[in-house]
Amino acid sequence: MSEETNKPEEFDDSLHNSVPVTGMYKDWFLDYASYVILERAVPAIEDGLKPVQRRILHAMKEMDDGRFNKVANIIGQSMQYHPHGDASIGDAIVNLGQKDLLIETQGNWGDIRTGDSAAAARYIEARLSKFALEVVFNPQTTEWQLSYDGRKREPVTLPVKFPLLLAQGVEGIAVGLSTKILPHNFCELIEGSIEILKGNKTDILPDFLTGGLADFSEYNGGLRGGKVKVRARIEEEDTKTLVIKEIPYGTTTDSLIDSILKANDKGKIKIKKVVDNTAKDVEIQVHLASGVSPDVTIDALYAFTDCEVSISPNACVIINEKPVFLSVNDILEYNTKQTKKLLKQELEIRKGELMEKLLFSSLEKIFIENRIYRDIEECTTWEEVLQAIDKGLDPYKPDFYREITQDDLVRLTEIKIKRISKYDSFKADELMRRLEEELKEVNYNLRHLTEYSIKYYQRLLEKYGKGRERKTEIRAFDTIQATVVAANNAKLYVNRKDGFVGFGLKKDEFVCDCSDLDDIIAIRKDGKMMVSKIQDKLFMGKDILHVGIFRKNDDRLTFNLIYLDGASGRAMVKRFQPGGVTRDREYDLTKGTKGSKVLYLTANPNGEAEIVTVYLTQGAKARVKVFDFDFAELDIKGRGAGGNILTKYPVRKVQLKMEGVSTLGGLDIYYDPVVGRLNTDERGQLIGNFLGEDKILVCYKSGDYELTGFELTNRYEPNEVLLIEKFDPEKVLSAVYYDGGSKTYYVKRFQIETTTMNKKFNFITDHRSSYLKLISTEKQPQVKVLVLKGKTEEEQEYDLDMLIDVKGWKAMGNKLSSHPVKEVNLISSQKPELKENEGQKNNDSDELEVGSTIDLSPKKDSDEEQLGLF
Repeated sequence: MSEETNKPEEFDDSLHNSVPVTGMYKDWFLDYASYVILERAVPAIEDGLKPVQRRILHAMKEMDDGRFNKVANIIGQSMQYHPHGDASIGDAIVNLGQKDLLIETQGNWGDIRTGDSAAAARYIEARLSKFALEVVFNPQTTEWQLSYDGRKREPVTLPVKFPLLLAQGVEGIAVGLSTKILPHNFCELIEGSIEILKGNKTDILPDFLTGGLADFSEYNGGLRGGKVKVRARIEEEDTKTLVIKEIPYGTTTDSLIDSILKANDKGKIKIKKVVDNTAKDVEIQVHLASGVSPDVTIDALYAFTDCEVSISPNACVIINEKPVFLSVNDILEYNTKQTKKLLKQELEIRKGELMEKLLFSSLEKIFIENRIYRDIEECTTWEEVLQAIDKGLDPYKPDFYREITQDDLVRLTEIKIKRISKYDSFKADELMRRLEEELKEVNYNLRHLTEYSIKYYQRLLEKYGKGRERKTEIRAFDTIQATVVAANNAKLYVNRKDGFVGFGLKKDEFVCDCSDLDDIIAIRKDGKMMVSKIQDKLFMGKDILHVGIFRKNDDRLTFNLIYLDGASGRAMVKRFQPGGVTRDREYDLTKGTKGSKVLYLTANPNGEAEIVTVYLTQGAKARVKVFDFDFAELDIKGRGAGGNILTKYPVRKVQLKMEGVSTLGGLDIYYDPVVGRLNTDERGQLIGNFLGEDKILVCYKSGDYELTGFELTNRYEPNEVLLIEKFDPEKVLSAVYYDGGSKTYYVKRFQIETTTMNKKFNFITDHRSSYLKLISTEKQPQVKVLVLKGKTEEEQEYDLDMLIDVKGWKAMGNKLSSHPVKEVNLISSQKPELKENEGQKNNDSDELEVGSTIDLSPKKDSDEEQLGLF
């Protein structure tokens, strides 16, 4: 009996071919992931388009007749190539239309600034832009494939001769993979491509249709791990109103307002109301609560709302049907080389067409002028006709660039008798001459392909670049400390005896207003210090002597301390700053011995050093039982220092005798012109050393001046500041400004007479075209002026203090010159200071010129001298 007959009846052979579900899942999942990556989410590097976008543009090209088409009709046409329903196609069309590059739109297409959606597809219309028609399509250089149902052809990729991917940007999420390429500026991309063709490196940066400010210091070429910070453009309309003029990329006016309202509800910022006046331009008014600083609120808006967003780019593209991560500069280089290649293909195609036209024009000329058509009159068969023509052309064949084919002979037979009878040899020669000139030009361009490509880009820039200038301003952002700018949305209380601190102890002692982001510092009677995050109720140890807000890196806060050392019984005194700390860790301010305790403690925000009276106990053996001590005698040290001996005798009490002054001196304030902020970190220019009521004078290009305090939260628009320095009411300001009304330069000298803080005063004419050219507080300012006398330019120098007297700040001033002024520049009038012995005779040299320097350091001729033993 065979093996087959021994099988049970219920045995199924298909069981041998069964596949486990896990294996099926693995294969199907990989197929699905590959499909989503290649066919839906990630763009091809060649044209920068996802398949749906490519199919939409191809469908619109098929429909193109110069007129607008209903988007509903475009969707229907696109569905012949894209089998994913009308909704996805409609969304993709709207997305392309809102980018304002490839598609011209008509109707309500929504607004990316406000988040308003477009009208229904049956109500809106679109057509391809002139730019798209010129740059995106060319059937002769397009690689084709069959559509999904095999009925039509569609492009594999479109032959785009422009870095479209970088211009439009793209975002997509696939299976286990995502891409996010930010949009870049149209003009800068073209300029970058030109630089690449010239052999130079380029570094392109994103640009957003929504404008705003952006910090690209961590952009990293758009690769994974990079970051872009984008901020809204916020202007101070007055002391009570801020206006948001541009919003960050990826946000809308509605989402931005919602984030502001939420921050206000959480107490991070304090505002009265937000008014959205957005129409043609974005305008969101933020009305501030009473007593709130506009500068601090601007920082708080950046810190706690969508007025600042962080974007993480991730440049991923499809190359040879594989996802590849490239920098945007690499993508631009690839696209530039591809454009050059496509231009070469077009030139070669055109060269072939011209050569064919010249060939046939020559054949036609020979055929007609040599009356070869007469030779076929006696022929009885088609073969004889072709042979007769071919024989008539034999003498001329060596002059042709290729062999004469049967198709050429057939074309000659198709020439109509009417054309032969009206043949004009002169016109034919003129046509051939034009074809030869064009062929010569094409050959030249092929030999100089790089130069031709550069001209192509320059032509694009000239033709389409107007109105596409950069919208997003490139800035370096300062780091905003959230704890510094957070509004005081809580109140700090303390129960000193039981040792509890927090904003929930409303029945206990009030300390100060605070933010729920603050850290709290507490010092107890046992000499322990602790820093903790503020909470509703927090135990920090019994017998709290001091509690307050702890500011990280505060190098001004100084504690004056007298404590009893438990081991020696001595009273020790010290001055210290908290320094760096770890939260919830106890630090000993005494020597840590048992029985140590604090006798006297003050916290001084600006390093003040008071005088105290020390009272010893009646039983002390000291002759003087009451004496004064001045903390100014001590240096400020770290919190771990043991301190100096105040007295070895028992202390009964310590009392404040006299308030002290700061021993730290003034605060050196610097201005960083890159970010427009003040700092104490020695970044930028030193404005001066500031104390108490000192002020800063700021003069702007608009012709305004302003007096401000020296708070580090102050904000200045760096592009508008002409002068910023410590205010001296005795100094005279010398200014040259352009009057837009008379179109003349004026000069004036004045002193600041106003005392109002944080208010701008305009000291030039109020014409909209007027602006401040230069301003100086030097005693004898000089300017170099280029004037036009007739047709001759002449350079002159003026001492401004000699041109005009000091007048009121509202005075108009005098004309700078009676002649037209072309240019004005400030000359520094400060002479270099002479060093000792400069300008005098030297025994070993000729007389020194004024202003030169001489090295007066001793000569080092031996090791002993270098060590200072000489």
